[in-house]
Amino acid sequence: MTTPTTPFAITLGLDTFGDVTNDTEGTPLTHGQAIRRLVEEGVLADQVGVDHFGIGEHHTEAMPLSAADIVLAAIAARTEHIRLNSAVTVISSDDPVRVFQRYATLDAVSAGRAEVILGRGSSTESFPLFGYDLNDYEELFEEKVALFAELLKEKPVTWSGNTRAALDGISVYPHSETGSIPTWIGVGGSPQSVIRTAQYGFSLMLAIISGDVARFAPFSQLFRRALAEFGHPARPIGVHAPGHVAATDEQAVEEFVPAFQELIRSVARERGFRTPTRESLMQDVGPGGALHVGSPETVARKITDTLKTLDATRFNLKYGITGMPHDTLMTNIELYGTKVAPLVREMMED
Repeated sequence: MTTPTTPFAITLGLDTFGDVTNDTEGTPLTHGQAIRRLVEEGVLADQVGVDHFGIGEHHTEAMPLSAADIVLAAIAARTEHIRLNSAVTVISSDDPVRVFQRYATLDAVSAGRAEVILGRGSSTESFPLFGYDLNDYEELFEEKVALFAELLKEKPVTWSGNTRAALDGISVYPHSETGSIPTWIGVGGSPQSVIRTAQYGFSLMLAIISGDVARFAPFSQLFRRALAEFGHPARPIGVHAPGHVAATDEQAVEEFVPAFQELIRSVARERGFRTPTRESLMQDVGPGGALHVGSPETVARKITDTLKTLDATRFNLKYGITGMPHDTLMTNIELYGTKVAPLVREMMED
C-alpha cells in the first residue's frame, strides 16, 4: 500500500439510496417521512464537516429516491459547504439534456456545489418505467454518455444518435456556476468502463460492494494509463463502498450485518443468486473486505487502507439500509464526520 500519487486532496463523503427507515417502534416510515428525514441527514453531514453527500437514483418501494436532485436541492438550501452529488444517476434511462439542466440548476441553488455520478444502474426498474428496452442497454449508455459529455462543454451542441432526437447547434440552459459540472462514472467491474471514463476525461468512481478491495487496484492503474494515452490530465479516483459506524465494533456489526444480510437476501430472491451467509459477510467486514463497519478507529483504519490500496483520494461510505432506525443513521453520520474523517486524514499523512 502507498500514499495516493495524484495531486488531489483527500475527501470523505457519504452516499445513500434513501432506504426507508423505521420509527422507534420498528414501523416503516412513509415515503414522505423518509425523504424529509433524509434531508435532515444531509444537513447534519454538512454540520459535522463531511465533504460530499450523494443520493443514488432508485425506483422501488424500499428506496423511493426517483428524483434525487430535488432532495439534494432541499439539502442545498439548508447547507453551506458540503458538495452534493448523484450516487448514481442512471443516465441510460434518462434524457441527458434534462439531467444536465437539473444538475446545472442544483449547481446554481448550491452556489457551485453540484456533481454528477453517471452509471448504468445496478437495478433495471427504470428501463420499463420510462419505455426503454433492456436489449438496448449498451447502446443507450454509450450514446447518452457521449451526449452528456458534449453538454458539459456548455456550448451549442450538435449531436445525433439512435436513442433520442438529434440536436443541431442547440444551446442548453442554465449554464453551471463554475463552467462545467464535475462528472464521474461509477464502475463496478468492467475494464471497458474504466477506459470509457478516461476517454471522456471524467473522474472514476469504483463501486465496491463485496469481496476483496485489492482486486480493483488494476483498474486504478488502467485508468491513469488510459488518461495519459487520451491526452487528458490526471483525474481523481474515488471509492464507493457500504459501511456503518457505531461506538464499538460489536455494536456496529450488530446494527449493520443483519440488516445488510436481509437486504442482500431480498435482492438474491429477485435476481437468482446465492444469499451470503453471516460468515461470508463477516469476511467482508474483516481486513481487505468491502464492508467498512466498526468503531470510528476501525473504520478510519480500513478506509485508509482502501484508499492506499487503490491509489484513490476520495471515499464515499454508502450508509443506511432499509429498516435501520433514523437515529442510528444520524449517529453514524455524526461519528463519520467528527471522528472517522479526521482520523483518516491523519493516517493518510503517515
